[in-house]
Amino acid sequence: MAKVYVFLADGFEDIEALAPIDILRRGGMKVVTISVMESQLVESAHGVGVMADALFEDVRSYDDADMLVLPGGMPGASNLVAHKGLCKILIKQYERQGRIAAICASPGVVLAPLGILDGKSATCYPGFEQAFLDTDYTAALVTTDGNVTTACGPGAAMAFGYELLCQLGAADAAEALKEGMMYNRQFK
Repeated sequence: MAKVYVFLADGFEDIEALAPIDILRRGGMKVVTISVMESQLVESAHGVGVMADALFEDVRSYDDADMLVLPGGMPGASNLVAHKGLCKILIKQYERQGRIAAICASPGVVLAPLGILDGKSATCYPGFEQAFLDTDYTAALVTTDGNVTTACGPGAAMAFGYELLCQLGAADAAEALKEGMMYNRQFK
């Protein structure tokens, strides 16, 4: 079972965090939600309180991560990039070829300034691609390039979750969940 850390900061976009968490857990992944705030209770961009599993500082090491996931939303993405500890583990994960995923504002606000998108293809919420200095902006719903997966916004949250499940070696589970969650019906 793969281990996934999802980082939450005040102002995160609700669906961009909760849909992938739901899909990954249904797909059998161990998902740990981490608050980068001073409290485990994190408030979404729409005022929904979510109790994270742990505070960032409570986890001794993130070296066991199969994937690190960043929801978008504003000021959520800005709060993520402001956390120096998170930035350090993202760079470390990238340098060891570990998987990283970000949606909406986070590819432009967090990953691009850290150099994680340099030389890659990526997508994000329109307007945030301005931070892509050495990145091919695809404008696609979801883009995976090597060990980095990005998505464009709230409407891509479920597709993003299914893609992450596939990236973690559970493509069959992703297909079964698409059917069971009636995701495929919207495309018929």
